[in-house]
Amino acid sequence: MDIQSTIQSLRDELNQHNYNYYVLDNPTISDYDFDTKLKELQELESKHPELFDENSPTQRVGGMITKNFETIAHKNRMYSLDNSYSKEDVLDWEKRIQKILGDVPLEYTCELKYDGASISITYEHGKLKRAVTRGDGFQGDDVTNNIKTIRSVPLQLKGDYPDSFEIRGEIILPLEGFAKMNQELIEIGETPYSNPRNTASGSLKLQDSTEVSKRPLDCLLYTFIGNDVKFSTHFESLEKARSFGFKVPKEARLVKSIDEVFDFIDYWNIHRHELPYETDGVVVKVNNLHYQDELGYTSKSPRWAIAYKFKAEQVSTHLNSISYQVGRTGAITPVANLEPVQLAGTIVKRASLHNADQIEKLDIRVGDEVFVEKGGEIIPKIIGVDFTKRSLDLQPTVYITNCPECETELIRKEGEAQHYCPNFYGCPPQIIGRIQHYISRKAMDIEGLGGETVALLFNNNLVHNYADLYDLTVEQVIPLERMAQKSAENLVNGIEKSKEVPFERVLFALGIRYVGETVAKKLAKHYQNIDNLSNASLMDLILVDEIGERIAQSVIEFFENPENRIIIQRLRDYGVQLEAKTVFNPDATDKLAGKTFVVSGVFEKFSRDDLKKSIEDNGGKVGSSISAKTDYVVAGDNMGPAKLEKANKLNIPIISEDDFILMLG
Repeated sequence: MDIQSTIQSLRDELNQHNYNYYVLDNPTISDYDFDTKLKELQELESKHPELFDENSPTQRVGGMITKNFETIAHKNRMYSLDNSYSKEDVLDWEKRIQKILGDVPLEYTCELKYDGASISITYEHGKLKRAVTRGDGFQGDDVTNNIKTIRSVPLQLKGDYPDSFEIRGEIILPLEGFAKMNQELIEIGETPYSNPRNTASGSLKLQDSTEVSKRPLDCLLYTFIGNDVKFSTHFESLEKARSFGFKVPKEARLVKSIDEVFDFIDYWNIHRHELPYETDGVVVKVNNLHYQDELGYTSKSPRWAIAYKFKAEQVSTHLNSISYQVGRTGAITPVANLEPVQLAGTIVKRASLHNADQIEKLDIRVGDEVFVEKGGEIIPKIIGVDFTKRSLDLQPTVYITNCPECETELIRKEGEAQHYCPNFYGCPPQIIGRIQHYISRKAMDIEGLGGETVALLFNNNLVHNYADLYDLTVEQVIPLERMAQKSAENLVNGIEKSKEVPFERVLFALGIRYVGETVAKKLAKHYQNIDNLSNASLMDLILVDEIGERIAQSVIEFFENPENRIIIQRLRDYGVQLEAKTVFNPDATDKLAGKTFVVSGVFEKFSRDDLKKSIEDNGGKVGSSISAKTDYVVAGDNMGPAKLEKANKLNIPIISEDDFILMLG
């Protein structure tokens, strides 16, 4: 056997042993024999560097140093799941599905909801190509070197795998490994980690992959994405993933009814504590992938899936005081300062009290013993008071009347729950908050500039609004705390690079109240530039798809403010993108101008996304649901019966993809 064949044979054998041990939990070789073979392979590879393979089992030990994790745009967005906390929520979800799909038989795949760090891994030609964290769903960090150290992640697939695809899952830290890591820290006098989830997430961002390889991380995978993926059901995709070498949890079940979904939930609500890792709920998915396609997505979540969260852990502790925070919009949030208490794996010292109504409703008083719950919230919340322990001398809470930061008298608009500080341009937390929003990842994403640095810049009188950022020099920034020549240069260069950020993100960055990412995209697409938007009337804005009166009024108020107009003019002068760039498409026409299409079914000559893009490229608009405004329904095989019924009821023409092609000429 030649040396290349010997090396490949060892790689294949070690990959199989890794799979047996870490995926099947069924080792067929001793640790000593495995290490001996691995050492043999390492020696052969070092003597023959021309035969290097980045996916060799020898690369799992780490050794790569990543100073800065590259930000990578997800080819397919990573959505978050809608959460439910009761069976009634799940039943309501099923009704919404049936309203869209009609009276069709439904099966569901039930999976446990793993409490870890989401990951998307790309494979090409059977080899691991790239691993990217969830990030904000649109883009994440490239952590490929660290993911390769996790033994349950296959470097080379087996079987009849698709040529190119993404697979998504959760990086977790099993409880036994977490306990062992903490015991080692305690023995050397270090502070133990707070919980497995945060530790797993933090491990992915360690710069030295050798350190990552020492941590007992695991990877549980559950979703295939890609044009080459040919499955008809989600459950089939899970079984196929197992055959390719992925670790897919065996707890997943295919069920025939919502009652069987509840049986699955009830079982794991009791038995989840027997699992080797943390789980906080059950994910229920429509099994048929064609139906998933028909159901589509909201702006944040897939309509075809829902997460049922197990009842949150609850503790009681002492309320020491109430403080008040000012947000970037001026909204006042009361915060409970608590006697530190352990809750769901973390030490809790503070909890949200939401607003004055909530304090009054629960009759919360400083000195009370209160019940605290996490319940899916990032910040814990107080859900009640233990009145049996209340001292008779405790006084009712009187909500503040003036801003805790600038002393301006607070206002509360009719119909709104929160109090606001109206000193929009003079209240420090509002000014700092708006600049922090402007530089944030989903907005201008300015590298080298973080929230703490913004506060430093403001407190040193270097910036008073986000336009001031573009006047900053390296010399001004260097004297700031924890700032050196290189970091100052990175900050100024990052601000300069933000001038390339597209208009839709700039519009979101401006911080107009109620204008989130999705609304900013719609307004940018409709108006094309800041001038058209700033001159739009209230009625013009309301007529834009999905823009209501509240959003429209907020946009009007923003542009009516003379200070905002000055800031926008300054941004224009600095070269910030205040106009949508037109991407030239030589095949684009206006043949479909003024026409709205709804796409439904499975197509032979187009993917659904390509069909939608073709409609938009030729001047048409793609609607998410059939209404009186729909001009045509482009129907493929297995068109949803509810859509078919609605189209016929409204007398909307139903055309095939061939009819659509003829329409384009």
